[in-house]
Amino acid sequence: MNQEFKFNTPDWGKAENGLVPAIIQDASTKKVLMLGYMDDAALTKTQKMGKVTFYSRSKKRLWTKGEESGHFLALVDIKNDCDNDTLLVTVDPQGPTCHTGSDTCWGEDNSSNFGFLSRLEAIIEQRRTAADGSSSYVASLFEKGINKIAQKVGEEAVETVIEAKDDNDELFLNESADLLFHYLILLQAKGFTLKDIEAVLKGRH
Repeated sequence: MNQEFKFNTPDWGKAENGLVPAIIQDASTKKVLMLGYMDDAALTKTQKMGKVTFYSRSKKRLWTKGEESGHFLALVDIKNDCDNDTLLVTVDPQGPTCHTGSDTCWGEDNSSNFGFLSRLEAIIEQRRTAADGSSSYVASLFEKGINKIAQKVGEEAVETVIEAKDDNDELFLNESADLLFHYLILLQAKGFTLKDIEAVLKGRH
């Protein structure tokens, strides 16, 4: 697999021992997975194979990550920094990255995080399991059941479409937020989260 990427080639003449650091980042979660080193041959092989290959300073040879474990780093993109001496390599990891079995070499979980939306999902879950419907709007929706929740999503969808046809951006954004909020509630009512939707989209991609 030959992949062409538009990026500045590292200045190998200035690279210490002909090696440049290669920061490996998950293309989806943006989590930094590991740090390795590449020489010209490793970079060329990475692009040719579509699997990240390093120069192993301990083995004194080229080393394709996953060649023993099967946990390859499928290449997505390559960028060079402003000084042309550090690579940012984005990947789709085919399993844990660290030899310890951890997702990253820092022992971190590499599951998706949707920022504030993940916090909002956690709040909805807390309201669903612990709150009283008389004091929590979210809890009251769960108490009324799936039909009521689905109805609310439908209502918010219609209102969003109506506002999309007008020129009031503020109203459109507010209705869009209402739609997304109620959709998150519907997902949990069905036993799912945004990660499940992400998995479907990844599969289609």
